[in-house]
Amino acid sequence: MAKKKRVRYFTFLSDERFKLTFGIFLILFSLYLYLTFISYFFTWKTDQSFEWSRVFSGPELMVDNWGGKFGAFIANKFIHHWFGLASFLLPFILFIGGLRLINIKTFPVGKTIRNCLLGTILLSVALSYLFGDTGGFLGSGPGGSHGYFLSAWISSVLGKTGTAFLLAVLVLAFLLFSFNSALDWLSGLFKSRKKTGDEDKESLTIPGENDTGISPGEDGAETVPVEDESIKFETKDAGTESSTMTSAEYQNANGIEMTVEKGAKGEQVDGDPEAILDNYDPTLDLSNYKLPSLDLLEQHSSANFEVSEEELISNKNRIVETLGNYKIQIDKIKATIGPTVTLYEIIPAPGVRISKIKNLQDDIALSLSALGIRIIAPIPGRGTIGIEVPNRQPEIVSMHSILSSKIFQESKYELPIGLGKTISNETYVIELTKMPHLLMAGATGQGKSVGLNAIIASLLYRKHPAQLKFVMIDPKKVELTLYNQIEKHFLAKLPDMEEPIITDTRDVIRTLNSLSIEMDSRYNLLKKGKVRNIREYNEKFVARKLNPKEGHRYLPYIVIIVDEFADLIMTAGREIETPLARLAQLARAIGIHLVIATQRPSTNIITGSIKANFPVRIAYKVASMIDSRTILDSPGANHLVGRGDMLISTGSEMIRLQCAFIDTPEIDRITSHIASQQSYPSAHLLPEYIEEGAAGLNDFNSSEQDELFEQAARLIVEYQQGSTSLIQRKFSIGYNRAGRIIDQLESAGIVGPYEGSKARQVMIKDLLGLEQFLEGNVQDT
Repeated sequence: MAKKKRVRYFTFLSDERFKLTFGIFLILFSLYLYLTFISYFFTWKTDQSFEWSRVFSGPELMVDNWGGKFGAFIANKFIHHWFGLASFLLPFILFIGGLRLINIKTFPVGKTIRNCLLGTILLSVALSYLFGDTGGFLGSGPGGSHGYFLSAWISSVLGKTGTAFLLAVLVLAFLLFSFNSALDWLSGLFKSRKKTGDEDKESLTIPGENDTGISPGEDGAETVPVEDESIKFETKDAGTESSTMTSAEYQNANGIEMTVEKGAKGEQVDGDPEAILDNYDPTLDLSNYKLPSLDLLEQHSSANFEVSEEELISNKNRIVETLGNYKIQIDKIKATIGPTVTLYEIIPAPGVRISKIKNLQDDIALSLSALGIRIIAPIPGRGTIGIEVPNRQPEIVSMHSILSSKIFQESKYELPIGLGKTISNETYVIELTKMPHLLMAGATGQGKSVGLNAIIASLLYRKHPAQLKFVMIDPKKVELTLYNQIEKHFLAKLPDMEEPIITDTRDVIRTLNSLSIEMDSRYNLLKKGKVRNIREYNEKFVARKLNPKEGHRYLPYIVIIVDEFADLIMTAGREIETPLARLAQLARAIGIHLVIATQRPSTNIITGSIKANFPVRIAYKVASMIDSRTILDSPGANHLVGRGDMLISTGSEMIRLQCAFIDTPEIDRITSHIASQQSYPSAHLLPEYIEEGAAGLNDFNSSEQDELFEQAARLIVEYQQGSTSLIQRKFSIGYNRAGRIIDQLESAGIVGPYEGSKARQVMIKDLLGLEQFLEGNVQDT
């Protein structure tokens, strides 16, 4: 009975109406406290004489404090008797807590409480030490009675000087543990001083000559002026007290000798005697870049998540009973509780056929009154039969729990992706470079977009902008817009594109062909570098074994995100599928990877060539077994429960996961954190691609006009909209032909040049002008 009362109590606390009411109360109460505190500076003479016994006295007793009698009492207690001016930090705790209860997320609540409480105590003591007992409206001084007492007591123990040292250490520790930027600032301060000191040490004095300075040259190399007759230049390997040195003597053209001693880790490049270089650092341009912190993510949790013993026993009994009705005996049954489903592993009695149990899937679902029952017969490697039963109260798997897990934090993968949790509640992390491409499909609203965001967030939490670039394709135009603000850090696009998120079909075609050019270029670099993959190539480049003067460069990984693949196939067909299939077949070794999502898992969208090059596939809930077979080559996805419940097929095995949940405000905080930092001058630019039709546009021959050319011209002028899709719809023709017609209209001067996602400008304003234009062209011909 007592347990039920506790459950009801906690349920009441988790009620949204209670949270909203209590949150608004905390916000208003914190503002009320600030009002009383500010009033105290003007009404302190009467406030200081106000006691608790007089708060609830009759209305004939009046006070001057703006918060009334209660306000006068509270202000007097906090400012006069307790913490002085430091009291202004305390209502901020209530204000932040109230905002969080009404789902407005600003500062982390736990960190805010800690900082405000410690800051109040420390500031109170520091103010009392600095200003002492000033009397007047502050009573015992700006630190209040609490601060004055503690300051006096510490001073009696350590003396004034010792107290000053102690307070300085405590303030420094408070700043370092409360604000991450404080440590960066302090480290930068010491580094700059150290650098200045090192520069002073590097100046060499030559007997009989003036002092000669040595300053770092480009790429971190150290250069030595060669005006003097003899200079010996020694270098020690960074990070060690001494290194084994290899000496080499060089004679300049003017006869000056110089000895360069090279450390074991340094490498001489291009035979330059003055350059001794450490490993190349691709992150140097943005050396102060900070990865997003876990504080930006919410720890989503289901308040009522708990698979009770009663539920487990009830399900077990119903499974046993249902199988018993069909004369199927069970020797043993075991339950494994997961976030969304519970796996019941059964060992049937000898002689029971597995197919007999598999055929009872619908009967078991009926007896359990549950959707999403899935039977795995047998479970690979275990010798048991699995029955997956959805939990009554599924758990939300937060992205925070995945990225903070030990398996993700200690992962050595190049491109680790935290997808979610398995049935046994284990964090599931997969390596994108080993996939090497990923196909995601499922019905509308089952979690594909959240899954894409989880993939992107996993990579943003592990990679520096120099190491990774995204090409984002979003035909729906709304799913990936939040990533616009990280354009100059992580996005790649064509040189002539204005928007970093690609939404127009023609831009998609051009971008995929540009990526094919990039792929061929990278393969040529790998061939010249005598390596087989991007990892070996970058390691060699970082070790300065590849010369940039020969065209070599550091190669970032490129991940192509396509949010709605079906729309692209329907509008452009082979023009999309051909470069995409080529990238899927060849791009693995050079670090270009595809992540494709679609809500239409039909065979005309997910074709054989696509499936052949996407061995790793994710299926969310689909409507039919046929759709499940189209994605996974097996049934099962039609029995999922939705809301992030998914199956991932890696070729050799199929695993059921609950996808990690990341909400829009969390993505916004991550992208804002990245965008607030120093960036590159522009997005990463892909190779320029010129379409075949555009290449000969100026040489267009009117005799080669499409037979629909004049009709299309009249249509465009009538609607004043230079759109390929308009021609495609009105004349029921393919995208390729409509694109050629719009190119011919541009060549003829009827529409303007291509302007990205915008419709082309129509150069002729009415049909009369068009007829005159067409007649003039005929006469010229």
